[in-house]
Amino acid sequence: MTAASDSWTIASAADAARVRALLARLTADAGVPSPDRARFLAALGSRLRRSLGEGCTELTVTAESVGPDGSDGVLRVVLDGPEPWQHTLACPAPVAGPLPGPGDAGLAEALLDADEAAAGLLAHLDETEELVRFHREELHQTNQGVLALHAELEAAALAQREHLEAERAARAEAENARRLLTFLADASAVLNASLDHEDILRRLPGLLVPEYARRVDIWLVDDEGAPPGARAAATVTAARTGRPQHAGTHPGGLPGVDDLPASALSPDRPLLCLPLGARTVRGVLTLAAPGDRFDADTTVMLLELARRAGIALDNAHAYEQHRDVAEALQRAQLTELPDTPGLALAARYLPATHGLNIGGDWYDAFPQPDGSVLTVIGDVTGHGLRAAVIMGQLRTALRAYAVEGNGPARILTLLHRMLRHQEPELYATCAIARFSPGEPGVVWAAAGHPPAVARGPGGEVRVLDARPGIMLGVPMPYEYEEYTLDLPTGSTLALYTDGLVERRSAGIDAGIDRLARAMGALGALELEDLDAAADSVLKPMLHDSEHDDDICLLLCRTTEDGTQE
Repeated sequence: MTAASDSWTIASAADAARVRALLARLTADAGVPSPDRARFLAALGSRLRRSLGEGCTELTVTAESVGPDGSDGVLRVVLDGPEPWQHTLACPAPVAGPLPGPGDAGLAEALLDADEAAAGLLAHLDETEELVRFHREELHQTNQGVLALHAELEAAALAQREHLEAERAARAEAENARRLLTFLADASAVLNASLDHEDILRRLPGLLVPEYARRVDIWLVDDEGAPPGARAAATVTAARTGRPQHAGTHPGGLPGVDDLPASALSPDRPLLCLPLGARTVRGVLTLAAPGDRFDADTTVMLLELARRAGIALDNAHAYEQHRDVAEALQRAQLTELPDTPGLALAARYLPATHGLNIGGDWYDAFPQPDGSVLTVIGDVTGHGLRAAVIMGQLRTALRAYAVEGNGPARILTLLHRMLRHQEPELYATCAIARFSPGEPGVVWAAAGHPPAVARGPGGEVRVLDARPGIMLGVPMPYEYEEYTLDLPTGSTLALYTDGLVERRSAGIDAGIDRLARAMGALGALELEDLDAAADSVLKPMLHDSEHDDDICLLLCRTTEDGTQE
């Protein structure tokens, strides 16, 4: 490290100007940047002006080379006086010694040097200002880009929020639609499970309250086409026009529904009045809203439910009419049992308690020209009015074949031939027993029918297990066989249809065994009264009181004189 030092006494402004000019040249030669040089010279000038007011001042300048290779320099300035001051200035280049004295520079040259330094500083400031202006413009453009990006991000976030809200709303709407469709399917299954219109009407409130209605009223239409009793105007309008009506303080605006003023019967909640019936209005389903209003989607579901309930009611009404006609026809064709010497008879007919299984079972008993009595039990496959009609035709044909003197087997063969040609898709079972006066036994034949059960006078019971033959009407030729059963006086023969012994929960064999036990359990009093015996046999057979099929039971008891006590 090399160093050069010199001191000067400053006694006047001229001395101060020369010293300042000297230091301006030294710092310029040492490569001190203009801003740093200007700051240094300004600070020095300020100190020199203050020192001149205080008397002579000594100023010492020391220049040093620093760094490993001496490529950098340091300039130290010390000003002695009442207020000492010193300043150290780093120089990019070393300051060469020896230091020149301030007297070497004239005042004019010092002024020119100052102007040159000021010009350099101003040029530097211009460059800096241009650079600042450039960076300011870049910053402005960057800010504009940031603002635009921020706006785009906000728009994207808003679009994403809207998309999420739309997706959430769509998912909620789909879930609500699924829930409504599931309820509609389940409710339809419940309504269609019954063919009893009263049962259907009883089920509706339980399905709708409390989720879809606070209260449910069902008004049935009378013969004049209007619901009876006190009713809301909307209910009457729905019954007369067949159109759904909404009654509330404010219009509902519901799809497919007309708006009416609020009802005095429900001033606090709107009413929805839905006609019931597919072809004709059979009633009006009146719903009080579960809340302040009816939802549009829920209303669409309720309209469809009312339509399906109307179809279920129409089906129940048609079924009941069909059932009543079939049962009336069935009962009209049941025979009044003859009073025949040597034979006591008792019969029971019970229609099915539910379903369409009515109209195919029958019993018959009639005397022959030779004095014998023909007892018949039969069952036509299929049910309803058509089965009742076919049953009547078989009954008539059977009597006609019997009048010609044919025995049980021949009668069945002729019936089989007739049914096979006239009703190829319909079948029947039948059992015929002929009781002849003066003969202890009975001649019988069966076509696919459950076996008869015989009870001897001593209480012994047997099931007739002979081959019953095929059903009547099966598409194949067939000749039936006759069998003879010994029935002493006091014996009872039970002919019946499968509805008596067959249940869904158990096979037919279990039912036949139960019938045999019921026959064996008959007491003395019941044997004296064959009608009481029939009731006693039915009681254990129908303990559940529900049966899906018609039931026919024909009891035949051989007696001494044929009279019933």
